[in-house]
Amino acid sequence: MSSTNEIRRSFLDFFAREGHRVVPSAPLVPYNDPTLMFVNAGMVPFKNVFTGLETPPSPTAASSQKCVRAGGKHNDLDNVGYTARHLTFFEMMGNFSFGDYFKEQAIHHAWTLLTKDWGLPAEKLTATVYHTDDEAYDLWKKIAGLPDERLIRIATKDNFWSMGDDGPCGPCSEIFFDHGASIAGGPPGSPDEDGDRYVEIWNLVFMQFEQEAGTIVRDLPKPSIDTGMGLERVSTVLQGVHTVFETTTMRALIEASADLTSADPASPSHKVIADHLRSTSFLLADGVLPSNEGRGYVLRRIMRRAMRHAHLLGASEPLMHRLVPALVTEMGQAYPELGRAQPLIEETLEREETQFRRTLANGLRLLDEATGGMGEGASLDGETAFKLYDTYGFPYDLTEDALRSRGLTVDREGFDAAMARQKAAARAAWKGSGQAADGELWFDIAEREGATEFTGYSATEGEGRVVALIKDGAEVSSAGAGDSVLVLTNQTPFYGESGGQTGDAGTITTPEGLRIAVTDTSKPLGRLHAHHATVEAGTLKAGDTVHLWVDAERRDRIRANHSATHLMHEALRRRLGEHVTQKGSLVAEDRLRFDFSHPKPLTPEDIAAVEAEVNAEIRANETVSTRLMSPDDAIAAGAMALFGEKYGDEVRVLSMGRAGEERTYSVELCGGTHVRATGDIGLFRIVSESAVSSGVRRIEALTGEAAREWLVAREEALKNAAAAIRVAPEEVPNRIAALLDDRKRLERELADARKALALGGGGAKAGPADEDVGGVKFSGQVIEGLEAKELRGLLDEAKARMGSGVAAIVAVNDGRAAIAAAVTDDLTSRYDAVALVRAGVEALGGKGGGGRPDMAQGGGPDASKADEAIAAVRRALESAPATA
Repeated sequence: MSSTNEIRRSFLDFFAREGHRVVPSAPLVPYNDPTLMFVNAGMVPFKNVFTGLETPPSPTAASSQKCVRAGGKHNDLDNVGYTARHLTFFEMMGNFSFGDYFKEQAIHHAWTLLTKDWGLPAEKLTATVYHTDDEAYDLWKKIAGLPDERLIRIATKDNFWSMGDDGPCGPCSEIFFDHGASIAGGPPGSPDEDGDRYVEIWNLVFMQFEQEAGTIVRDLPKPSIDTGMGLERVSTVLQGVHTVFETTTMRALIEASADLTSADPASPSHKVIADHLRSTSFLLADGVLPSNEGRGYVLRRIMRRAMRHAHLLGASEPLMHRLVPALVTEMGQAYPELGRAQPLIEETLEREETQFRRTLANGLRLLDEATGGMGEGASLDGETAFKLYDTYGFPYDLTEDALRSRGLTVDREGFDAAMARQKAAARAAWKGSGQAADGELWFDIAEREGATEFTGYSATEGEGRVVALIKDGAEVSSAGAGDSVLVLTNQTPFYGESGGQTGDAGTITTPEGLRIAVTDTSKPLGRLHAHHATVEAGTLKAGDTVHLWVDAERRDRIRANHSATHLMHEALRRRLGEHVTQKGSLVAEDRLRFDFSHPKPLTPEDIAAVEAEVNAEIRANETVSTRLMSPDDAIAAGAMALFGEKYGDEVRVLSMGRAGEERTYSVELCGGTHVRATGDIGLFRIVSESAVSSGVRRIEALTGEAAREWLVAREEALKNAAAAIRVAPEEVPNRIAALLDDRKRLERELADARKALALGGGGAKAGPADEDVGGVKFSGQVIEGLEAKELRGLLDEAKARMGSGVAAIVAVNDGRAAIAAAVTDDLTSRYDAVALVRAGVEALGGKGGGGRPDMAQGGGPDASKADEAIAAVRRALESAPATA
């Protein structure tokens, strides 16, 4: 068989002919198994099928599954490039029976494919069985006719498979290929079994038992088959080579690396680059981005190891991204996601390598200075290794790898001790920051369990392992129905409240009936995700594996509001000027609120223009893209950063809207969740604009269905108004204007009537008009229904009528009273209107009153004392001393 691609195709075609459903590879991130960092075996996507949690896609299946072993328990990273078969990325081909056929058919399929379809010589094949599995032993005899010396009983766990202490398990039967006596090594089970002569090419797992706490308790009601064959490993056999790096796909990548570096193709560094190119590219294609935590950290670690080897080969410029086209050519047909993600892969690799080259140059220089006088076998002290890591960003494993080629080691204990001291210092610094005392608890959890890995950028559900339960401020081991708790898992699709975006809500469940309602998610220390939850049914314990379901509809509303906030920010800057910057925001499920710098209110035209521009970007329905960059690179590329915000070594750069001459419409640094395309926002509507403080304005807006409902409610209100005034909706503005004109006319006529009534004495209740008080004319009146604003006009007319004198009027309206007093100009030297009014105000139960000596006004709450107020003015007038 001439190529690795043909081997994969022929395997799947064989099982398709045998009635198996060929299923595509699952992504490398195992959302159905929180105990795994990456999918590391072909059966992982079917785990819930084998345990009965999911219905199988068909009774039988076959696949070629992408796998990565580079972190956690299954970690082959350090061996790549030093052995003949270790890889971080490999493909596991397998056939599966979910209660359909069992041992006989599985062995028959394997033997037929190997010896008949692929033509491997039977005498080169050896099989192993678990030492008590007589059934499998007899079937191998019957089907393959293997002699006793090539049918070996193995008593170790190598030939007995299980998912763990609980669940399905069963014996295995492994098939080995003999490369011949010229290769060192012995058959399986012999003292020399670790040699390269006998290579395992296929493992047949016979799931037939169920165990509890490591003890077999019963037979499975539906025995099943799970097989695994490493594509790269079997390719060495079918292509007649001895290492996986000589197979067609790997050789093509090695040759591409050699061409670009002009370095000897035999260099081991090319092997590392070829393998790591595959693992990093497939991880990027499946949504993993480099970071300093979790899966992203492992991805970065793989990248940097390859990039260091590119440096060793003498590559003067970033290399990895230039190899991606060769990878897509080799594997893009079988895995189209590579082609779709090619721009992202190339951009990420180039950016990471550019950044890492600076780190590498500084780190290697300092490493050379620190180890210059060391001889082979010496050890670099842990303090220096930690300084390289902490101060210069040089990872520990890279230090270890760089020194290994020189026969030097690193004091790991010293490194760990320095790391522990740094954590203690961080804890002490936090204690002095004045934050809440329960932060001590969060530090304990973060140091013990590490940061929560957020998987919600690409998913709204997934599995997680409960790492901590918090009840009433203390960590507990379990929680039952009715308990309100904070639930922390090792990974979660729930977004923790940050950056103005509210936390996710949803549910947490298990197949055993546990149900937990999550009302909010917070983010203690900025790296833990705490689910605020109430246990509705069942009991939750630390260590449980749970399924986490984000309320997807609520998340969609939040995402739409968040993305609309970015578009509005840009529209405001374009309309009002670049002085506009964000001063605060709230992104909730029902609305968005955005505070921004601007010295004056927005005009109706401004609001309309911003609203129209945002909706134009929404209608364009452009794809929203996210990139990971350093803050400096992001800002240099045109991304908007928020003044005063603290950014880490890397930021997510969000681009959305139509592309212009210089850049995409909106480019900002943001770690929130967003729509996949601007059209998902649906509709944007500004509902209010107001002042927050001097120089800061606030806009509140709605999107999607909320915006539509708001518009419908306003239309309904318009229809009701139209019906009330008996016109068509479009005639409402003109009709209201006419009604307002009528009201103003009627108000004028009413004021004139009141004035006439007051001047004519009718309807007024007062003492005798123009009575003599201390030798001065005095007119005092109480008028019902008079507006306070009409007092001055009436008093002016009273003064004109009297010629010389003092007038006081109390206006009574809605239980309150207003009083005003006026003194003609010839008397202001003797009487003060302000003093007279204050006497009346006091009688009305009020305080104060003010104005000028010739005219003053005040009021009080007790209109029943109106007559007493007039009397009080009269007494004040009688007793007022003459003024100079």
